[in-house]
Amino acid sequence: MKLIINLLVNGFAVFVADYFLTGVTVDSFLTAVIVGVGLGIVNTFIKPIVLFFTLPFNLLTLGLFTLIVNGLMVLLVSAFVPGFAVLSFGWAIVFSIVLWAVNLVFNSLTK
Repeated sequence: MKLIINLLVNGFAVFVADYFLTGVTVDSFLTAVIVGVGLGIVNTFIKPIVLFFTLPFNLLTLGLFTLIVNGLMVLLVSAFVPGFAVLSFGWAIVFSIVLWAVNLVFNSLTK
């Protein structure tokens, strides 16, 4: 049950980010949920490997390089999910920040 709630919250967060950001387009709520699932899969399997190889950059920038990695993960998902488009790398970084903020609010409300 918690997995379904997290998927819906991620879908809603993607939909909210689409509403506030002009550089991100999502066709429907179903596409937003698919983007949330895609981001979950990418963050589970690919992101740890990328973070491992970029660890020196992450240490030098005191963790700010993680924003770059998050933007790359968003661009990777946008390449594979039809109906989800991000105009540029900058919008991908802003999208990941908005997604993080919306998830933070909803996760704090559910605890």
